[in-house]
Amino acid sequence: MPKSHWAWGPEPAEPELREIARLFTEHTGLGEPAAWEPPVPFSPELVPASRVPAPPFCTADPYERAVRTYGQAYRDLIRAYRGDFANAPDLVALPRDEDEIARVLAWASDQGVAVVPRGGGTSVVGGVEARFDGPSLCLDLGRMNRVLEVDRDSQAALVEAGATGPEINAGLPGGLQLRFFPQSYEFSTLGGWIATRAGGHFATLHTHIDDLVESIRASTPAGVWESRRLPGSGAGPSPDRWLLGSEGALGVITRAWVRVHRRPVHKVSVPVRFAEWEAGVAAVHDLAQSGLHPANCRLLDAREAALASGGDGRHALLIVGFESAVHPVDAWMSRALEIVSWHGGAAGAARQEQGQDQVWKGAFTRMPYLRNAYPGLGVIAETVETAVTWDRFPALHEAVMAEGEAGTTTCRLAFAYPDGPAPYYTIIVPAEKGAELEQWDDLKRRVSETVLRMGGTITHHHAVGRDHRPFYDRQRPDPFALALKAAKTALDPQGVLNPGVLI
Repeated sequence: MPKSHWAWGPEPAEPELREIARLFTEHTGLGEPAAWEPPVPFSPELVPASRVPAPPFCTADPYERAVRTYGQAYRDLIRAYRGDFANAPDLVALPRDEDEIARVLAWASDQGVAVVPRGGGTSVVGGVEARFDGPSLCLDLGRMNRVLEVDRDSQAALVEAGATGPEINAGLPGGLQLRFFPQSYEFSTLGGWIATRAGGHFATLHTHIDDLVESIRASTPAGVWESRRLPGSGAGPSPDRWLLGSEGALGVITRAWVRVHRRPVHKVSVPVRFAEWEAGVAAVHDLAQSGLHPANCRLLDAREAALASGGDGRHALLIVGFESAVHPVDAWMSRALEIVSWHGGAAGAARQEQGQDQVWKGAFTRMPYLRNAYPGLGVIAETVETAVTWDRFPALHEAVMAEGEAGTTTCRLAFAYPDGPAPYYTIIVPAEKGAELEQWDDLKRRVSETVLRMGGTITHHHAVGRDHRPFYDRQRPDPFALALKAAKTALDPQGVLNPGVLI
């Protein structure tokens, strides 16, 4: 189905949106379904005229430009919902190979046209929006979506950057899988994961795409950048580390060798209830330091559990899961349940799952679709994710929760490391119609300031983009900023690659 010009996924039906709105109001008390505001239908007149003539390898079609204007942050959603495409790219290019990418970069450098590389467009930090002066071109890698080669002996695969999660796993031979499942798995791409240092579904051990990258190839205005395939290396600063998290500012990632794994056949998960949030946090702390490495160790506070997982609204809920391709995992689960019982956790019935992977299901995957109802309902939502050491987490948690007192704030510990958690907050407040952008910007600024002040990182897995840039400038060391700028100048002399992110 064609992508909606404003929503997550294809165009949703209005009855579906209204039903989501009703359920949301029922659970939170926020929003007024009776005052529903429908989205502005797409019309070519909503998109400003292109400021540059389209060369043969580009299109200036209004719809193609509109659906590539924004990412998926609330500020993106509300503008597209109301038909505001003022920042639409002037042109869209859909290259099929590296030669066509090189042609685009050469033309853009010569003409002074900014190039914004795009994968699935699921950025929630303004990373794919042409939020700057001057003409721009969206370089959409969606046609470069093949699994090119599989090395069964090394358990690795060469994949083009435009491949989505489903396309990658459909292209791998039976029994193998890229074990990386972000919430955006359906639409996001390998190149986007690498460019943003994305986090997947697994709560411990291999949490980021960094852990699965064997080598990366990218096109830059200065030439091709490709690292050697190696299981590990101590040879100087890693060229892959320069591209991981580079957000299209240093080059266009075109393909990568990634580590794949056998599909798990032994899986078990158990829900554990806690009367107190703090007891659940203590249990996650001990599990993270136990060496058990659960695949799932996701703690939801009582309200998050009620909204997302059918909780009763009175108990925090911890989902603990283990999986393996080669051996039963019951012993690991038994030890994990013993640990959580020390903190008063009440375990529910274990669920055994066999055969095909089923982690990509349920509320975890439906959640982005629920956001489609927010603009019409009259509420603002912002997600805040960070990571912090265990000793600083209680104070950070209290401070962030206080920022959303005007509405509803929920929290889940999405990832757990031995030295600290990665909490994920959702803040929902009533919208002031006509002032939503200013309201969102103020909320974003206040919460970001709080996160930095309390010792957290400005982002754990959502990248920097343009929204986090002012706070990233304060987090990174000044000498590193100088080195990054020098690398940008060397690789992109005309400064056409995604200006405004990182630098």
